[in-house]
Amino acid sequence: MLLDDELPGLSYLKLLCEQIPELEVVRAFNDPEIFLKEYSELDFDLCIMDIEMPGTNGVQLASLMKDKLVIFTTAYKDYATNAFDLDAIDFVVKPVKIERLQQAIHKAIQRFEHIHRTPGHILLNTANGTYLQLKNISFEKLISSLPSTDFCRINKKELIALRSVMYYSNDQITTNINIHIEKPFILTLGETYRADFLSKINR
Repeated sequence: MLLDDELPGLSYLKLLCEQIPELEVVRAFNDPEIFLKEYSELDFDLCIMDIEMPGTNGVQLASLMKDKLVIFTTAYKDYATNAFDLDAIDFVVKPVKIERLQQAIHKAIQRFEHIHRTPGHILLNTANGTYLQLKNISFEKLISSLPSTDFCRINKKELIALRSVMYYSNDQITTNINIHIEKPFILTLGETYRADFLSKINR
């Protein structure tokens, strides 16, 4: 999630984030009040945000986001102490350089894996809706082990067997996976992985 009240800065930050393979930009906001209104409906792990904004500033927002990781970007170095008091992942001074942003993202990934994942374990949803747990293998290792002609990564957390795709539209993939519900099982296609998915599904 990206948040910066200055549109040029927001566009530039989005451009940088799209160059970092580990990231998927879910939404970008230039108004903290709109972000607050929609916050409960948003699904994201990390927020990269400016601090100095009209109305509700970044420090105030971060204090409300107890379960989210935060990286601050700002032109004002004086805010650094407040940022780290909130246990922010990092504090990146503008103008943001991609090398510096990548360092911050690496810290965020390490924190996320420490909090949310059991090392060496991956949970798989099988075709019949049951689950298998793999041990001692990373997600990247699993992807590299599977035939690329039959499987495709579709977002930062999921990959799919191409034969399970019924149809797709925009950012939604409808599958034939049976998980014992009446509605089709739908997965989200991330923008970063769209080109690879379309090239494989249209072969």
